[in-house]
Amino acid sequence: MNKTKKLVASISTLLTRRTSHPSSTLRCNPLATFRIKPQTHLNPVKPLALLRFSGRAFCSGSCDKISSSTCWNCGFSSDKSAFLFCDSCRSIQPVDDSVDYFQIFGLEKKYELDAGSVEGKYKDWQKKLHPDLVHNKSQKERDYAAEQSAKVTEACRTLTKRLSRAMYIMKVNGKNINEEETVTDPTLLMEMMELREAIAEADDSKELNKIQSQVQEKLKQWSDSFAKAFESQRFDEAVKCIRRMTFYEKACEEIVKKL
Repeated sequence: MNKTKKLVASISTLLTRRTSHPSSTLRCNPLATFRIKPQTHLNPVKPLALLRFSGRAFCSGSCDKISSSTCWNCGFSSDKSAFLFCDSCRSIQPVDDSVDYFQIFGLEKKYELDAGSVEGKYKDWQKKLHPDLVHNKSQKERDYAAEQSAKVTEACRTLTKRLSRAMYIMKVNGKNINEEETVTDPTLLMEMMELREAIAEADDSKELNKIQSQVQEKLKQWSDSFAKAFESQRFDEAVKCIRRMTFYEKACEEIVKKL
């Protein structure tokens, strides 16, 4: 009974515990845990066409670089960038570096957004890019459609998740996050060790679900804190929020693996 109570202890209780070992000697980099292999089925892109966020590659360019305002097919020029089709001949255009993920879905560049509206627009774009609809196009347009589809998919995944959206909007605003920086915050280090121990020792789904609920609440709290910090342009504080969110996101993944 005492062991069970220990395993499901609330995170807030865990934070009050202290250790005699200097936590500053423990090097831990939660941001480095998010490593996602780039998709291999897509056409390779130029190095300068990649934006990296905590180990993830965001495709924002095309191998076949063409002016964003001039159609490769008919030469039609426009003051606005053509994200998907030429306004004149309706031929599929190559991926445009200048179009960010928020523009794809017609959203303001702000952290808080409606995930449902993103998913709805995503489905609309993918219908237009479906292979069955472009099979009679030239090989060039089919390749462009595949690149556009990949970018739309990555944009949707990025903007519908709190952590990736926070990191992306910081990048869009020119604020780099040093993912290699060592965590030295004693409170965070203590919480990381205690929570990981609780997850590792939990031996049934009831305990794991209770821990998961606590972790998700913490993730939401730090997400809200990031929104406030970013809105008021307190970027140093926003980075601290991202580090906390990264830790809780990783904890959620570890719990899901055990459930």
